[in-house]
Amino acid sequence: MLLGTLDLLILRVLNSGEKYGYAIGKSIELLSSDALSVQKGSLYPALHRLENEGYIKSEWKTGDSDKPMKVYALTPAGRTHMEEEISHWELVTNAVNIVIKNT
Repeated sequence: MLLGTLDLLILRVLNSGEKYGYAIGKSIELLSSDALSVQKGSLYPALHRLENEGYIKSEWKTGDSDKPMKVYALTPAGRTHMEEEISHWELVTNAVNIVIKNT
């Protein structure tokens, strides 16, 4: 994945509501029709980084199996950052498409 893309995908998935780590990865896979696969070794460091930056927050909750799970949610700063990153992503992908189609 391109640098920073995973962060944007995580923020976008969390925009629809809180999720635990595994569910975030699965949502990215489902929404991309399995074109994107997120490995634990990439997902959890990204979640920690986003939390340290204040873009997401976490909370321990009890899951369906009475097992505690860490649930992540988007913060207001995260929503603003996500919107800025989506705009930037659109500019970059449009520029790349222009170059690809014109060469």
